[in-house]
Parts: sequence; structure tokens; C-alpha cells
Amino acid sequence: MSSISDVQEPAERSVRPTKGHRWFASRYDSMNRSMEKGFLGAMRREHLAGLTGDALEIGAGTGANFEHYPPQVRVVALEPDPFMLERAATKLRDLDRTNITLHRAPAESLPFPDASFDNVVSTLVLCTVHDVQRSLDEMRRVLRPGGRVLFIEHIRAQGVFGGLQDVLRPIWGWFGAGCHPNRRTDESFRNAGWDVVIEERRRAMRFVPILRGYARRLGT
Repeated sequence: MSSISDVQEPAERSVRPTKGHRWFASRYDSMNRSMEKGFLGAMRREHLAGLTGDALEIGAGTGANFEHYPPQVRVVALEPDPFMLERAATKLRDLDRTNITLHRAPAESLPFPDASFDNVVSTLVLCTVHDVQRSLDEMRRVLRPGGRVLFIEHIRAQGVFGGLQDVLRPIWGWFGAGCHPNRRTDESFRNAGWDVVIEERRRAMRFVPILRGYARRLGT
């Protein structure tokens, strides 16, 4: 299903919708084409191959994950940027995947009841959300007991390269539609009370660490 809808959000969780980044959306797939044909596409395939049940994808972007979802998994994909969303809808129509529905909504305000999903998928998203803690709280809320957040995220490097990411953050964020290259996303999960398992580590551009893994609430 390739239609797009704005899901109604409870007033207490609603946030201002993003205006979007037309230029970045138009260039995103071409900028990442070599990585998607190489290690990043392989990470996505490995990451989603064993997925079961009901899945929520936050920040679906232009739909790079869509072709990798098993056909038996029901997927609700969210994207707040209207220009990214248009491209994701086109990709979904081309793939003719009837197990995926697409909606406009942000990670900080998930328009679903508590305990709605078995898994939440986050790939290259938490670097860009406006409020990391609120996003993690919302993911925790919509997960069923024992559910997981499956993530692929880039994080701040150690040492001099981390310092370089700090310096580059303003211009990187301007060019990359608000991306923060120096977020410590794995630490954010742990500090919020999640058990984090890292299954794979890679480097992009030779110095940017990319982690593939999952997070579960402690005690579940």
C-alpha cells in the first residue's frame, strides 16, 4: 500500500511538523548509492532478515529499508519530512509491497497506543531527531513486552576524529537536514535504561563509526 496519511496525534504528544528539506531529499539516494550497493545495503539486509511480527519504522526517509523487510512482517513506516515521504511513497509503489503502510509523523510523537508493536526499526534516524530522549520514551511506550529497537546508527568517534565531528557539526547539520554527526546514541539508550547489544561495527568515510544492533528495556 503506497498511500500517505497524516495520523491524528493526541494533543499531549503532538509536536510541530517539520517543513522538510526539499534539496536534501532530492539528493539523498544519489549521495548514498555507493554505500547502499556496498556495506550499508548489506547491513540493512542482515538487520531485517529475521524480523517477525508487527514492526514500526521511524524516520523511513526515502524507503531504503522497504525492499529488505520480510513479506510476512506488517510494517508501519513513519517519516516527518514531506519531501522524503513523497520519495518513499514512489519507492513503495515501485516495489508493490502490500505489507507496508506509510504515514507522516515524527519519532517524538508516535500516534499509536501503548504496546502496539513487536519491533521498532531505526536506521540512521536518531542522529536527526529533535529530541532523543523523547523519541526513546515513545519507542519504549509503543513496544510490547519483550520488544526490541533494531538500530543502525552512526555515532561520535573516539579521540581526534570525535573532535573533528564536534567541529563539523554545524555545517554537517546544515547540509544534512539537521543531522548531528557527534551524537552518542548507544550511550543515550543505556542512560535511558535499555540493554544494548552491538552486533556489527563499521566505519563510513574511514572515521565515522556505524553500529548495528538492538536495544531492549532492562528487565524485559
